[in-house]
Amino acid sequence: MTAPLTIAIDGPSGSGKSSVAKAVARRLGIGYLDTGAMYRALTWWCLERGLDLADHDAVAQAARDFPLAMGTDPADPTVTVDGTDVGAAIRTTEVSSAVSAVATNQGVRPVLQQLQRDLIARVAEETGGVVAEGRDITTVVAPDARVRVLLTASEEARLRRRSTELHGSADAAAVEATRDQVLRRDRDDSTVSRFTEAAEGVSLVDTSDLGFDESVEAVLDVVAASTVDEG
Repeated sequence: MTAPLTIAIDGPSGSGKSSVAKAVARRLGIGYLDTGAMYRALTWWCLERGLDLADHDAVAQAARDFPLAMGTDPADPTVTVDGTDVGAAIRTTEVSSAVSAVATNQGVRPVLQQLQRDLIARVAEETGGVVAEGRDITTVVAPDARVRVLLTASEEARLRRRSTELHGSADAAAVEATRDQVLRRDRDDSTVSRFTEAAEGVSLVDTSDLGFDESVEAVLDVVAASTVDEG
């Protein structure tokens, strides 16, 4: 029996990893896990409860206790906390501005990383595979994944994409309004996770000059090559 296919995708903000990962999972008919959404969901939960994000112990305890449920269908991924769909709430500016404080908490990371490993194993077993994307999936969460990809892009391309996503435009004003959120998040997260350079055995896919479909095909090519290598 063929072992489940685990694909780990890391990358900085605006590299296209979420949209590409979902499309790859849909094409392959396997599950999808957005690990970044888990940190966002915990941030939302802490803010809702009035926790001080600077209180590292309290936030780490919240990570152990908060009632999170992740929907892993790539056509309709969901994030639910205590029965509340927070898919939209975790993408607000309030959460985006605060999530680094949670994601860089060294008491939080091992808790959520273990939850991610458990989810990856369960989803892969249920669907025959899983595409998990985030910041440290290729190196910490799933270093033994059959396929490991670092999806990257130039700063200009990443700002343009995220600006279009958030503001519906990539003009100079919209890009500038996006700059701090994108670059600061990457700078903060790089203190606890290496996602700007491909680790040994990780395939680098640069999407700077690729359209969306081309980016998806580039990752699928890496998957196909890994299957041939194993065969």
